[in-house]
Amino acid sequence: MLILEIVLQVLLAITSLLLTLLILLHKGRGGGVSDMFGGGMSSTLGSSGVAERNLNRLTIILGLVWITCIVLLGLITKFQGA
Repeated sequence: MLILEIVLQVLLAITSLLLTLLILLHKGRGGGVSDMFGGGMSSTLGSSGVAERNLNRLTIILGLVWITCIVLLGLITKFQGA
């Protein structure tokens, strides 16, 4: 059980970093913090429709993996103390 916990903790750390990176890659929708760093400027260097959809899908999948890791680590911690 210790090996599973270590694997889940490493996976959680990796997915946390990747999820942060993917969220920061999303195109700003106007207003908020993204405008402060130049996200409000319109440019042709942004991602296309297909790339944006793929980025959304990847972010959702990674988010689900992240949530699953948290739930599994919580269950392991709960049942180890019993």
